Amino acid sequence: MAGQAPTDQEPIRVLAVDDDPRFCELLSDTLVGLSVATVTNEADAFARVHQFEFDVVLTDLNLGGAGGIAVVQRCAELDPELPVIVITAFGSIDTAVAAMRAGAYDFVTKPIEMDSLRFTIQRAAATRRLRREVRMLRQRVGGSGAESGIIGESVPTRRMVERMDRFAAVDAPLLLRGESGAGKEIVARAIHLRSRRRDAPWVAINVAALPTSLIEAELFGHTRGAFTGASEKRQGLFVRADGGTLLLDEIGELPLDLQPKLLRALEERVVRPVGSDRDVPFDVRVIAATNRDLEAAVEAGTFREDLFFRLSVLDLEVPPLRVRGRDILLLAQHFLQRFATAAGKEVREIGSDVAQRLLDYPWPGNVRELRNALERAVTLADGAALKLLDFPERIRNYARSDVLVVSHNPTELVPLELVEQRYILRVLEAVGDNKTQAAKILGLGRKTLYRKLERYGVMAKADRSSHSDEDASESD
Repeated sequence: MAGQAPTDQEPIRVLAVDDDPRFCELLSDTLVGLSVATVTNEADAFARVHQFEFDVVLTDLNLGGAGGIAVVQRCAELDPELPVIVITAFGSIDTAVAAMRAGAYDFVTKPIEMDSLRFTIQRAAATRRLRREVRMLRQRVGGSGAESGIIGESVPTRRMVERMDRFAAVDAPLLLRGESGAGKEIVARAIHLRSRRRDAPWVAINVAALPTSLIEAELFGHTRGAFTGASEKRQGLFVRADGGTLLLDEIGELPLDLQPKLLRALEERVVRPVGSDRDVPFDVRVIAATNRDLEAAVEAGTFREDLFFRLSVLDLEVPPLRVRGRDILLLAQHFLQRFATAAGKEVREIGSDVAQRLLDYPWPGNVRELRNALERAVTLADGAALKLLDFPERIRNYARSDVLVVSHNPTELVPLELVEQRYILRVLEAVGDNKTQAAKILGLGRKTLYRKLERYGVMAKADRSSHSDEDASESD
């Protein structure tokens, strides 16, 4: 029976079906680098497909009897993911269209241009492997990790989960870093569910979502009459989370005048409600999260250094979606199933063209953007599989480019230093001006990055003044 799927290093396995032995020999001799098996009739073709696993079937349309159409139909029955390319004589386009309707992947016309045929075979093989991967991912969704919201098998995800498990075993304050929408709150909750506090309260607050005048009362509580509108006594979130975990999301937005009060609460394990003269003790594991560069905020004077050190006893980076590879498809299938079930729709699959676009797209909004895109796609879907037309325009029209633009003029030769400058600025833009994260990606020390940015003339005035006395001896 069929063996294991080939790895990317193994040659593409092609079954060529043609009743002309000389043409079969030509294909074997010409398609160098591919593993080509040949048969001269449809019966032998069916036997081979049943016994062995191929990446692509290449068949002549004119085999006598039902011919190539039968090969297309039978292959679809034996292996729906197996692409079949049909060969037809020039002028027989109507017959080729019929083969496409029967399920053929593509067709080529005689006389055959071998480079073009090779490209079509390679594209078909890539499509097959992607279809298989989507199916396997669909089968894996709902397995380990899904119940806690951590879905993924990529190296960055596995490394993060390993650290999560270690950090869940202790109570020290933890700082989660990551871009907006990367899933920091999901990670924080998963750590809570892995910890000894899992059966105690889980409380989360987005500091940036509250008016400055209410943050202190929300965190620490208040007495009756403490301020206008305080008609009754209210416990703060530290006390409500007693015994459990408190997430302080967007901690970088905490007003400077409240930072000493938070520091005192963390160090002394007590809070003083607004309007009270008595302290209230609490037992809470604190997790803070931010998409800001807190080190830069410390150096700019907008975030207290002592509070930063207190919050970042442990430090965990939540990777952006664009570096998580095939996790994108796992997450997409998870969201597809969730939204399809909620909407009572039968859509269950992601087409291979959609899967490739999801992998190519850079996801600046991270997991949140992916979730929203899948919700929209499921809402608009009118069949069993999602189509590109179901997705927002920015995704369906996205064109991947792996080329670093050195110069807009292809004839211009520029100095290496200029290439470095343009790349550093591009990385900085991609991570939302987070200099700490950019430094990690670039493999530079943060001070080295600051000096380069100063040299480029793109540092903020506050940053320049903060770094005017940096160690000039630090090397790249």
